[in-house]
Amino acid sequence: MPKSATRDAPATAAAPKAAERILSTASELFYREGARAVGVDEIVARAGATKPSLYRAFESKDHLIAAYLEGQSAYAWSYFEQAAAAHPDDPKAQILAYIDALSGRASKAGYRGCGLTNAAVEYPDAGHPGHKVSVKHKQKVRDHLRDLTRGMGARKPKKLADALLLLIEGVFVTSQLFGPEGPAAAARGAAAALIDAHMKGHE
Repeated sequence: MPKSATRDAPATAAAPKAAERILSTASELFYREGARAVGVDEIVARAGATKPSLYRAFESKDHLIAAYLEGQSAYAWSYFEQAAAAHPDDPKAQILAYIDALSGRASKAGYRGCGLTNAAVEYPDAGHPGHKVSVKHKQKVRDHLRDLTRGMGARKPKKLADALLLLIEGVFVTSQLFGPEGPAAAARGAAAALIDAHMKGHE
């Protein structure tokens, strides 16, 4: 093996580890403190990395934010997948199970709402990489809720889906204002009432 290849091998092997540490550290800081408030210097210092290693893995801080939000999207979507697995043929039960899980998360210490919602507010520019990830995720959620409301035979599935989406986004925000004793605790009852109101005449 050429000497140059021998020298290059450890650096190549170490690069993914540095990138993973940077992303993990940034994700924790971005969620807790807000992406705009956290600087690159703090991220690399806490990750035990360097700025060059950050910029080799991520084109810019904005792209690091986008990578963080991709992780947030996958995490958030897993709750819909869990609800579907638990209630495969019952759209209403899936929605209520998701709301139950959301209310449970919102009651825990350190909960900062939805990272994607927070980022969309922090970065309103439609061209920002993080904003794009947030919009894509929220549209996916909206489409999924429409599929579920159609599946349950709601009279106006799009309106019901949007009402449920407003409720979900309300949980994300009010949980940060009022804590576990706030309006988020009433989310399941509100969701059930919305669904029942749109199902009248179908039973």
